[in-house]
Amino acid sequence: MKLRLAITLLLLCAVASASRAQDFMELWPKNHIPNSKHLKLQDSIARERVFRVMVPGMYAFFPGTQENKGAAVVICPGGGYERLAYIISGTQLAKWFNTIGITAFVLNYRLPNCPDLVHREIGPLMDAQRAIRYIRANAAKWGINPDKIGIMGSSSGGHVASTTSTITDDVSAVKDSLDKFSFKPNFTILVSPVIDLSGPYAHAGSVKNLLGPNPSDELKKHFSAQLQVTANTPPTFIVDAINDKTVNPMNSLMYYQALLQNQVPVSFHAFPQGAHAIALRNNPGSTDLWPRLCEEWLIEMNIIPEKLVSK
Repeated sequence: MKLRLAITLLLLCAVASASRAQDFMELWPKNHIPNSKHLKLQDSIARERVFRVMVPGMYAFFPGTQENKGAAVVICPGGGYERLAYIISGTQLAKWFNTIGITAFVLNYRLPNCPDLVHREIGPLMDAQRAIRYIRANAAKWGINPDKIGIMGSSSGGHVASTTSTITDDVSAVKDSLDKFSFKPNFTILVSPVIDLSGPYAHAGSVKNLLGPNPSDELKKHFSAQLQVTANTPPTFIVDAINDKTVNPMNSLMYYQALLQNQVPVSFHAFPQGAHAIALRNNPGSTDLWPRLCEEWLIEMNIIPEKLVSK
C-alpha cells in the first residue's frame, strides 16, 4: 500500500493536464496472486525507483475522449531487472502517448529478485501477459480496439516487452474469465532493449537478475528474444544508440535481423548518440527525432489514424 501511495503521488506530479492518471489496477484476484509464496513483505521505493513489487498492477493514463484514437500500449519500465525506473521509462512515456491519442498503462511488474516469487524467471513475463489480457477484457469500456494493443519497454523493460511478443508459453492462465483473451500484443516498441541472454552481447546484470546465478544454456536461450521470433511476432519499432556502453546495441540488431528473416514489419533506428539514456526529449543530435518517427510508424502500421492537416 505504501508503494502504491508513493507512486500515485509521483504520478499526480507527473501527469499533464491533457491526461488523467487512474487508480492502481491490480492484475490478479486479491489474495490469489500466482507464482507467489505469499510472504508478508513490504513494497520498496526510493529515489523514484521501485525496488520491490508485492502486488503487481498498472496505472492507466487515458487521453481525452475526443483525442482517443482507440489504441493502447503497456509500458514496461527498465532497471536491469533490479528496480523499475518508473518516471523516465514509465510515466513520461505514458504522457507522450496520450498526446497522440493512445491510452497508456505503466506496468508495475514483479522483479525477479523478490524472495516471494516461486519461479523468478517468469514473474515479469507473467504480469505482462496478464496486463495485455486485462486491457483486452476491458477494451470496450475504455474505447480501445482489442486488435490495437501494444507493448513498449526500455532497457530490461525492452526484454519484458520483446519476450512478451515472442514467447508463446502461456504462463499467465489462472482459470478465470481473462484466460479466454489473447496475451499477445499487436505491436512492439523497444528503446535500447535487452534482447539476448545467451551470447556474447548478453547484458550480464539482466541475465543474473532474471535467471539467477547459474542458469542453464537452455534457459538462457529460451529467454533470448531473437531466438523466439516467428512470422507471427508483432510489427516492431526499435530505437538504439551505437554508443550505448550499458546494453550493447547488437541486441537491437540481432532482433532486427530475426524480424527481417521472418518477414515481420520492422523499423530500426540506430542513432550515433544517446548512449543508454535515450529519453523523450533533450537527446543529443538526431536522436531527438525518435518520438516523431515512432508516431509516423504507428500511423504507417495503421495503429492510429493519420493526422488531419488543415488546409
